[in-house]
Amino acid sequence: MKTIKKADLPTKICITCGRPFTWRKKWEKVWAEVKYCSDKCRSAKPKTK
Repeated sequence: MKTIKKADLPTKICITCGRPFTWRKKWEKVWAEVKYCSDKCRSAKPKTK
């Protein structure tokens, strides 16, 4: 089985805190829709007009 290094995983920037976060196995099927790095950031999401 081929191993993948953490440095080779895709990353995104959280739209709330601005910090980078890496791909997780639980996000495998919904990676395109992931916008927040954590539940805390999701609950503190910026208000839209």
